[in-house]
Amino acid sequence: MEILAPVGGKEQLIAAVRSGANAVYLGTKGFNARRNATNFDSEELMEAVSYCHARNVAVHVALNTLLKDEEIEKVIEEIKMVAACGVDAVIVQDLGVAALVKQCVPTLAIHASTQLSTHNVEGAMLLKQYGFTRVVLARELSEDEITKIVEKTNMEVEIFVHGAHCMSVSGNCYMSALFGERSGNRGLCAQPCRLNFKSRAGEYALSLKDMSLITKMKQLVRTGVVSLKIEGRMKRPEYVAAAVTSCVKALNNQEPDIDTLQAVFSRSGFTDGYFANKRDRTMFGYRTKEDVVAANSVFKQLGIIYKDETPLVPIDMNMSIKKDESAVLMVNDGKNSVTVMGEVPQTAINAPTTKELVERSLMKTGSTPFYLKDFSCDIDDNIVLPISQINKMRKEALEKILLLRSIVKPHNFTEPPAEVTNFHKLLLLRLPVIYSRVEKFSQITDMMKKHSEKIIVPLSELVSNINLVKDNIDKYVAELPMMIFKSNTNRVKEQLMILKDRGIITVTVGSIGSLSLAKSMGFNCIGDYSLNILNSIALHEFQKLGLKETVVSFENSLKNIRQMGDFMPYGVIAYGYLPMMTFRNCPNKQDGGCGSCKGSAVITDRMDSKFTLLCREKQYTQLFNTVALYLGDKQKSLQDLSFTVLYFTKETASQCDSIINMWINNKPYNDKKTGGLYFRELM
Repeated sequence: MEILAPVGGKEQLIAAVRSGANAVYLGTKGFNARRNATNFDSEELMEAVSYCHARNVAVHVALNTLLKDEEIEKVIEEIKMVAACGVDAVIVQDLGVAALVKQCVPTLAIHASTQLSTHNVEGAMLLKQYGFTRVVLARELSEDEITKIVEKTNMEVEIFVHGAHCMSVSGNCYMSALFGERSGNRGLCAQPCRLNFKSRAGEYALSLKDMSLITKMKQLVRTGVVSLKIEGRMKRPEYVAAAVTSCVKALNNQEPDIDTLQAVFSRSGFTDGYFANKRDRTMFGYRTKEDVVAANSVFKQLGIIYKDETPLVPIDMNMSIKKDESAVLMVNDGKNSVTVMGEVPQTAINAPTTKELVERSLMKTGSTPFYLKDFSCDIDDNIVLPISQINKMRKEALEKILLLRSIVKPHNFTEPPAEVTNFHKLLLLRLPVIYSRVEKFSQITDMMKKHSEKIIVPLSELVSNINLVKDNIDKYVAELPMMIFKSNTNRVKEQLMILKDRGIITVTVGSIGSLSLAKSMGFNCIGDYSLNILNSIALHEFQKLGLKETVVSFENSLKNIRQMGDFMPYGVIAYGYLPMMTFRNCPNKQDGGCGSCKGSAVITDRMDSKFTLLCREKQYTQLFNTVALYLGDKQKSLQDLSFTVLYFTKETASQCDSIINMWINNKPYNDKKTGGLYFRELM
C-alpha cells in the first residue's frame, strides 16, 4: 500500500522521501488547493521529480482548484510544464482541468480530488468512466463504505489516513469565500471555521480534531485501498517525517509512536470517528496552548529522522577480479545497468582478496539511496585488489546509476484544438425565467405556481406530498440529496420510482454520485450549485455527462458567468440564504445525540450572528448564511442567463410570496441583504 506524503516545499520533500514515503503530492505556483504553501516553480518541480524518481518515489501534482475562463490559457501552460517534468499523476477537482489534461497529455494519470466529494459507488463509477484512474474519497466515510466502493468499482482508491479534518465536506465549503473572497475551492481558505462558533452542544462547534487512522492499519489493508494519504502541505518537515515514519512502522506491524505524532501537531488529540462510524462530540477539538508547547518539545528529535539518505532502492552487484585484467564492477537496479573498470589486481603476498571482503565493501552504500540486494563475484585465486580501489569503484558505479535514475522522462504534450478553448455565447437579451426552490411543500403558493417555470422540492418532501401534485406536473422537480450514502441509496431509488410513476422525471443533482444515480434511472438532470461549475469547459463536460441545464457556482462573478459558453441553459441562485457548509457530523448534536432537535437549529459566532442549521433526514446537515442574497433590484445584470433560482429555506409561505412579488416588480429588498460574490472577484 502506498504511503502518500504532503510536500509544501523542498525541506518537506526531503523529509518525506527519507522517512520512507512511496509517493509525494505537491503544488506548483498556480492552481493548487494550498496556494499559500511554498510550492514549486518549473525548475524546482523538475528537480523534485528527478530527486524522487531516483529514489523510487512517485510525484503527484495538485491541480485541484476551480478554474475561471480567464485562467484557461494559464492552466494549459501549467499542464504543459507538469508534463515536461515527467510527473506521475495530477490531482484534479475541476472537470474543465481534467478535460484539458486528457486532451493535452493522454499519458498522464488523473486522480479525482477529495474536493469532488466522492462518497458512493455511483460517483466513483462515473469518474472512472470519465477517465480518472484514481479517486480520493471524501474524508467522511466509514470503513464499510470505503470497502464497498473499492469492491464495486475496481478502481484505484485513495483515502486520507492522517491530518486535519475540514468540518465541511471538502468542495462544499463556501464560508471563507463568502466572508472574505478567499475560496477554499481555489486554494485560499482562511479557515474561519476554526474560530469560536457556539452551538447548544458547546464551543468551537465547527472545529474537528485531526483524523488519525494509523493505529487501524490492519483494517485499512482489508479495505483494499491502494494509497494512504497524509494531509499537511502547510505543515513543517518534522510533521511530515513523524507522520510518514508512523505509517511505515504500522504497515510493518511495528508500534507507531503516536505520542510523538500527537505532540508535533494535534487539536486536543486525534479522532477516527468517521472511519469507525461514530460521529459524536468526541470528534470535536481545537488547537490549544498545550498543543503548541508539546510541538516545540519534539521538533529537534524529529529532525534526526531525515538527516541522512535512506536506503530505498535495491541493486544487484557483480564483481569480476581476474589475473592480468582490469577489475570490473557491474551494477543493475532492474532498469538501468552501469559498468565500472578498475585497476589490474596484483599477486597476493599475504592475504588475497576474498569474496567476503568484496561483499563487505560493496555493502557500504551509506549516504546513498541504494542497498545491496543480490551479490555475485568471480575472483581468481591468490590475487589482491586494494579495498580502497573497490570502494572507489563502488562510489563511481552508484553515482552513475543515480544519475541515470535521475533523468526526467517527460510526457508528450499536444496543444488543445481551438474549439476546446474558444466559446460562443448566445446573448439572450431577456430576463431569465424564475425557478423556485422550497424546503417544505407548504411554502408553495398560487403566486409561486403562477410565476415559476419550475418548482424544486427536496425528494423526500415531494414524495411525502405526491398526492397534492395534481396540476402542472412538469413544473415539479425533485432535489436529490447532495450526499447519498450507502445506507440511504435504496431508499432514494424507491422514492425516485414513486415520482417516475407519477410522471415527474426531472431532478436536480448536487454531486457526481447523484448525477450517476439519476441518469441510470432515466431522469432528466439539472445540475445544482454544489457541482461547482466555474468555467465554460466544465460546463461543457457536465453537459456531455448528461446534464440538461445547471445552476453554476455562486463563487463566480456575474460578469464571468454571463460570458460562459453556450453549451446548455444555465442560471444562478439569485435569492436566498446561501448554503455555506455541509456536515456529516452535526455541530448541534449533543453527547446524547439529537435529543429534542427537530431538524432546525442555530449556531452563533463571536459577534453573536446566528447561522441556521438544517438537518437533511439525519444523513447530513447544512449551515446557511445569516444574510439573504437578493438580486431582484439588479435584474439587468442577469439578462443573459436562462433562469434564476429563488432559494427558499426558512421563509413562511407569505414571505415567499413577498419575495416573489418584490422580484417580479424589481423592488429592493426590505432587510439586510448581500450580493454574494456576484459583484466581486474571487481570489
